[in-house]
Amino acid sequence: MSMIESRNSAPKPYDGWSLREKAAQLFVFGFHGKQPSDDILGIIERHGVGGVIYFTRNIDDARQVHELSSQLHRAASEAGRPPLLVSIDQEGGMVARIVDGVTLMPGNMALGAAASREGAYETARICGEELRLLGVNLNFAPCIDVNNNPDNPVINVRSYGDRPELVSELGSAAVEGFQSAGVAATVKHFPGHGDTSVDSHHALPVVAHDRQRLEEIELPPFRAAIAAGADVIMTAHVCLPALDPSGVPSTLSQPVLTGLLRGELGYDRVIVTDCLEMDAIDKTYGPGEGSVRAIEAGADLVLISHTIGKQLAGIDAVVQAVEEGRLSEERLEKSLDRILSLKEKLGAGEPLASWEESAPRIGTADNRAVAERWSEASVTLVKNEGGLLPLPAEGRTLVLWPEIKAVSVADEMLSGDGTLGSWLTKLLPNVEERRHDDPQALDGLEAFDRIVFVSYDASKHPQELELAERLLAAASDRTVAVSVRNPLDLGRFPSVQAFLAVYECRPLALRSAAKALAGELTPSGKLPMALSKAYPFGFGL
Repeated sequence: MSMIESRNSAPKPYDGWSLREKAAQLFVFGFHGKQPSDDILGIIERHGVGGVIYFTRNIDDARQVHELSSQLHRAASEAGRPPLLVSIDQEGGMVARIVDGVTLMPGNMALGAAASREGAYETARICGEELRLLGVNLNFAPCIDVNNNPDNPVINVRSYGDRPELVSELGSAAVEGFQSAGVAATVKHFPGHGDTSVDSHHALPVVAHDRQRLEEIELPPFRAAIAAGADVIMTAHVCLPALDPSGVPSTLSQPVLTGLLRGELGYDRVIVTDCLEMDAIDKTYGPGEGSVRAIEAGADLVLISHTIGKQLAGIDAVVQAVEEGRLSEERLEKSLDRILSLKEKLGAGEPLASWEESAPRIGTADNRAVAERWSEASVTLVKNEGGLLPLPAEGRTLVLWPEIKAVSVADEMLSGDGTLGSWLTKLLPNVEERRHDDPQALDGLEAFDRIVFVSYDASKHPQELELAERLLAAASDRTVAVSVRNPLDLGRFPSVQAFLAVYECRPLALRSAAKALAGELTPSGKLPMALSKAYPFGFGL
């Protein structure tokens, strides 16, 4: 027997598995509740699903996540099933499932404004270390889409910026950071979701650029991430006719996943789909047919995040496809080889340390200091006409929040002690805070030396733009805008005399903004995306 034949005939972990057990390992499922649901326990025990995903609905705080992970890992072990991939979207900034009890790092656009490879690496490493201690071994981050479409409704501040060079450098650093901590990094959304004006959660976006343009903008960050050794790449539910003229989304496209990603780019690790319950797939092919098509296209892991019936339909469809000869069992085994190799690399079956052992290493003062340093480095002063900033120490300051419907994060920031006004109160003596739904929000403006208008995303919230226009009509000479999400808001109210950007509406970012407003720190961030000809990429006062 030749050496090659001997190697190919070596025993595999899945030898003796049933077809259904092999199929189930190719899926990652979500569930409802903050304890393991009967549904997910049943799928683990009866089928041996490959992994699970946590959403906010599953999470209270770090300690509860540790217990949840312990229960799920134990369930797989006691059932004699392969260890689980436990996944999450912990991107940082505005997209973070675990908030309480961990070190919440700045998001990608804030890191893009800091423009530091060290910052991207260090924040990812610490995030990864804390996730690992909580039993999470697969992070669906970083997002390396190049956000060069101002109308993009889904990527926006989840991107490092609008230049492929910046995204490539910081994205590959984040990959290295997560993976140095023993957590698999997932770069997304291949081959690029940055230049879309449609959210694939609700419809199928089409990116009509030719191949040369894709090579210049969308693909470089993925090439860099592959060179950095990214363990996982997530697909985009985006149609790119230049790559596949059939009109199918990339998640289901063999020319995209096998031809381009596997063939041309040489990627030989795990490909995971974005969730098949997103409307771009769910309302067209459905999760059952979508699962089969994704595996046919070249995906290894299929993500179905919410509904037990659709999850079981995915497994059933893959089993039926093999039984009918549409998929071969060998095709499933190729994916199994990649998935099980990843689990072995991650030590997925190793016992989770107790909470008492883990807790002292999570949310430490040192980790929080790192988050604070890079948050402060991101603060970008874009405009300061008339010398409105820093705020006068003895003057009266009004902080005015717009009404932002259906934005839970903004509401949280207004209901606790982490608001911009509360941080400013610690630094200045005379600060008042109001929100738009106060009938007297704009009363008595003449009594204030400065008015700080908190800007979130005026292009998507007409009531926010309406408030800004009313305020500027009455007091433009004293108004400072602080963008706590989309810096493109500056184009919506160009008459504002001072504009500060921090890219996210989290307490740490608001604290950094307050320090800059009060003159406690000098803003050093640079725009990671062009706002206009007057305010190009890299601009900052």
